[in-house]
Amino acid sequence: MTSGAKRKKVTADDLDKAMEARLLREKQLMEGLDKKPEIGGPSGPEPTRYGDWERKGICVDF
Repeated sequence: MTSGAKRKKVTADDLDKAMEARLLREKQLMEGLDKKPEIGGPSGPEPTRYGDWERKGICVDF
């Protein structure tokens, strides 16, 4: 499929601008995340990093 429209060549400046915009969006996203503490969550290290959950002293391995 061909068309009469010509494609614009991508320059290094275009790539740099796109990368800067992406990094800015990611930074804004990370700053906007909810940083409030979890209510009723586990105390100590997060149990899911070990692949299991602990609730009321009972450990459940998935």
